Amino acid sequence: MNQEAFAFFNEQLANMLRDGIPLEGAVAELSRSMRRGRLRAELDALRARLAAGTPLDEALAETRLPPLYASMVRVGVKANNLPAVLTMLADHYRNVGTVLTRLKGIMVYPVIVLALTLGLSLFMALYLAPAFADFCGEPSDLSELATVAYSYRRSGPPLGVQAVAAPALLTGMLVLAVVAVSLPWVRRWLRWRLSPLKEASLAQLASGVALMLRGGSSLSEALALQQEVEGGTLAARDLASISSQLAGGATRFGEMAQDAVALPRLFIWMVDNAGEDMAGGFERAAALYRARASHRTEMLLYAALPCSILVLGGMLVAQVYSVLLPLLRLMAMLGGGGF
Repeated sequence: MNQEAFAFFNEQLANMLRDGIPLEGAVAELSRSMRRGRLRAELDALRARLAAGTPLDEALAETRLPPLYASMVRVGVKANNLPAVLTMLADHYRNVGTVLTRLKGIMVYPVIVLALTLGLSLFMALYLAPAFADFCGEPSDLSELATVAYSYRRSGPPLGVQAVAAPALLTGMLVLAVVAVSLPWVRRWLRWRLSPLKEASLAQLASGVALMLRGGSSLSEALALQQEVEGGTLAARDLASISSQLAGGATRFGEMAQDAVALPRLFIWMVDNAGEDMAGGFERAAALYRARASHRTEMLLYAALPCSILVLGGMLVAQVYSVLLPLLRLMAMLGGGGF
């Protein structure tokens, strides 16, 4: 799904709802103005369900839009402030799209180098390796050159295997990483363990709770809905523990979150320090962790290119070394010297 287009849709939908345009009509108008594709198909299906009288949360559950999106829209409906949630979601998906676009741009050069390296590896494996193996075949006499060449060929892996091993391993690791990230349970696991994903998740959780509190919901209702949104993650366990402490009579957030694992001490302190204005505390925590997520994302993007170049450069050096070493030894033997 085009993240930038989805962000633009939510931004425009929020503005239209603020202007008093009904939800069904706004979705229909925005859908008609989009190019054909998966996003437009999902929005057309959503419009049809709304037109049939299906409630918004049920209509969203029947689409293939991101589960997080459906859950946060439900938060906005519950808080009676859907435009604010849509604006927050627009910012979220725009940031995701910007990061993905920049990462793709940064990785173009390493991917080209990897493709060329794979081509070089295949050339070594299919052409140079057989030629070298024929040259270093069983020695028909006891000449020193034939004996050295044959012993070198037999002393380690075939040249073709040496040439292809490194790029094949790296390509396999990249494919496995892409497949793993495409699995929902892997994404849930990563969200609360890796920075800046964790900072972005904290900002999102705090924003959702703050919106519900500003909309008149109780803290227990806000925590219960966020726990449902975060189902199966470390944060869901923390939210369940906080809800339990709240039901047990705890009044300050620091007391409620004393056993939290996913929520950092700074997050808990900021909310607790707000006192009775808990919505304001969550808003300040959301702003802080949104800024931290943006900063750490920038740092990762800047580090991606040099690290990838170093890895590919080392792999290329290893390939060249695996080919040049036997050739240099043979050249030294032909020249009458030692190597």
